[in-house]
Amino acid sequence: MAISLDRRAFLRTTGLAGLALGLAACGETPAAGGGASGLGSVKLQLSWKKNVEFAGEYFADTKGYFKAAGFSQVELLSGGGSGTSVESGLATGRCWAGLSAPTITAPAVLQGAQLKIVGATFQKNPFAIVSLNKNPIKEAKDLAGKKIGVQDSNELVWNALLKANNLDPSSVTRVPFQSDPSMLTSGQLDGYVGYVTSGPVRLRMQGHDPAYLLFADAGLPLVAETFTVTQETIDKERDKLKAFLTAEIKGWKDAVADPAKSAELAATVYGKDQNLDVKEQTEEAKMQNELVVTPDVKANGLFTMTPELIEQNIASLAKAGLNIKAEQLFDLTILDEIYKADPSLKLS
Repeated sequence: MAISLDRRAFLRTTGLAGLALGLAACGETPAAGGGASGLGSVKLQLSWKKNVEFAGEYFADTKGYFKAAGFSQVELLSGGGSGTSVESGLATGRCWAGLSAPTITAPAVLQGAQLKIVGATFQKNPFAIVSLNKNPIKEAKDLAGKKIGVQDSNELVWNALLKANNLDPSSVTRVPFQSDPSMLTSGQLDGYVGYVTSGPVRLRMQGHDPAYLLFADAGLPLVAETFTVTQETIDKERDKLKAFLTAEIKGWKDAVADPAKSAELAATVYGKDQNLDVKEQTEEAKMQNELVVTPDVKANGLFTMTPELIEQNIASLAKAGLNIKAEQLFDLTILDEIYKADPSLKLS
C-alpha cells in the first residue's frame, strides 16, 4: 500500500483493506433520511481539525445555505485523529461526504472501494518547500546540495518531487524533521517540506522573510480538499448531492471574499477549542485563496477541474506509484450540471 502524500498520512492506517467490503455493505447513512427540511441531516467529514481551511463550510452553515438547500443540518466532523479518515468514514457510514485528497482516495479505490472525487476546493495542493529569502529555494534545481527537512509521512511525495524533476536523491541531504521551523531559522536546514498556507505565514509573523516553492509549480500538480462520496450517492442521491455542493459553492464564495470573517469564524466559533490566532488565521485564509481561485476556476466555477488538470493529477499520482485512470477517481459531471443550471454561482 502506498503511503499518503499529505500531512495526514497517519490516517491511512485505518483499515483501507476493508473499505471495499464496508462500502459494498453500506447504504445511506442513518442520518441521511428525510426530515422537515426535505433532505434531512448529513455528516461531512473534514480532513483535519477545525481551522480556517474549512472556511467555506463555516459560511455555508452560518449563513443558512445548507438549510436553504433543504438540509435540516450538515454536521461538520473534525478530522485529524486515528480512525477518522474520510475513506473509512464513508465505509462505515460515519459520514455521508468528506474532504480528502487524491493521494488518499486513490489507494482506497485501487483496493476496490467505490468512491469518487466530485470536486476540489484547492486547485493546488498546499505542499511546498519552505525556505528563507536569504537562501531561497525558488526552483526544483535549487534543491541540489541543500539540506531539506522531510517528515517520514511525506517520504513518498518527496521522492515523487525528485522524480518529477529528474533529481538524484543523493544530490540532496534529507534531514529528519518533526515540523519545527526553528531548524530552518537556526540554519540546521536550508528548507523543509510543509504547507504553504501555514509555514510561511508563521515565519513572517516571527519576523523572518520566507520563500517557498509549491510542489504544484515544480512538476507535481495535485489538488486537495477534494469532495469525496460513494458511487452509490452519485447514483441514488444525485439531486441531494447537487443541493449540497450548491450550498458549498455559496459558502466558499463568501469565504474567498472575506478572509477576515473566515478567520473569525474559525478562531471564535467552529475551532474555538483549537486556540487559533485570528491574525494568523486571516493571513492563512489569504494564502489559501491563491490555491482555491485560479483563472480556470474564475472561468468555470469553484471546485471544478479542467480535463487538463485531471490528467496532470493522474500523472502526478503515477509518479508516486499510484497508477489509476481518471474515470476511476474523478466525476465532475455533477458540478457541470450545477453550473449549467445556474451560471450565477460562478465567481463574479
